[in-house]
Amino acid sequence: MNPVRFLLVGCGAIGERHAKLAAERGQLVAVCDVDEKRLKVFTRNYSCYGYTLLSDMLRSETADALLVCTPNGLHAVHSIAGLKAGLHVLCEKPMAIRLVDAKKMIAAARKAKRHLLIVKQNRYNPAVVAVKQLLNKGRLGSISSIQVNGFWNRPARYYQQSPWRGTKVLDGGTLYTQFSHFVDLLYWFFGPLKQVQGTLSNRLHHGIIETEDTGVFSFITKQGVPGVFHYSVNSARRNYEGSLTILAEKATIKIGGPYLNCIEYQEPVLVNANQLSGANKANRYPGYEGSMNNHALVYDAFLQVLAGKKKDYLSGEEGLHTVAMIEQMYKAGRKSTKAVSPTKTSLPPLNL
Repeated sequence: MNPVRFLLVGCGAIGERHAKLAAERGQLVAVCDVDEKRLKVFTRNYSCYGYTLLSDMLRSETADALLVCTPNGLHAVHSIAGLKAGLHVLCEKPMAIRLVDAKKMIAAARKAKRHLLIVKQNRYNPAVVAVKQLLNKGRLGSISSIQVNGFWNRPARYYQQSPWRGTKVLDGGTLYTQFSHFVDLLYWFFGPLKQVQGTLSNRLHHGIIETEDTGVFSFITKQGVPGVFHYSVNSARRNYEGSLTILAEKATIKIGGPYLNCIEYQEPVLVNANQLSGANKANRYPGYEGSMNNHALVYDAFLQVLAGKKKDYLSGEEGLHTVAMIEQMYKAGRKSTKAVSPTKTSLPPLNL
């Protein structure tokens, strides 16, 4: 069987992770980025062709799949371009920063009869998998309430490293960029939300970002379960907590650690903590950390999907729910929060 031929758009930090995996598990044919300096690094390191325009790469190269690793606000347009060119697409999170764009991505995939998969690597965290299995088997009984926390650190230098970060147009907000994985797990475990109330604020990043750095929400799922979601990038110096706590009829259990990577407590004991010791470490990027390093498992699933051996790991239809829930939360938060005044208006060129 011939190796899967990959094209990649977006030669940033996450693009580097994808490039390495694509080269290991298939053939990285070509990459695209508007930054010629970064482009040259990728073409040299992976012995592939380089383009500054996605349209040129799609027209000139023969491949099987496009890896979308560009800023959030470009995910939809770049994914749709790849699908229209007849390629399968693996798109980094978030799927899109507008629900209408996510729907267009799904429509494009259906029309092209190609797979559209979204990266949600936290679904592979051993602690997350273990609790999901408990829920599926009914071991927790009726759910009483839910608590989700994301307390991470993103200082000014993080946003200064890449001018798209923190902008409304290309970033979309902290809930999209840092905590969409948390929203995805909330949906995966408990389904969509019926009611949401909350507030958004920019406490420590005035003049640095256009969006919020903190959000506090209360919600009720469509199944009637109440919960609270508190997230912030104002944690001092490092990432302290990424957690999901469940109070239920038959048990209380908390998935915790900085990245939802361990069982912090449980009563009674339903998960053998020793079996979770194989959890991958956090993703490390220049100047910051974030989420678990499960991208290799994402690629294994993607390749199985392309080979017809596995149903979609996280299809566009599944990823759509995360975008819908984030839009729902932002809409509720903006009703009770004064709009954050835009201060960061310089955007990089958008070569599509």
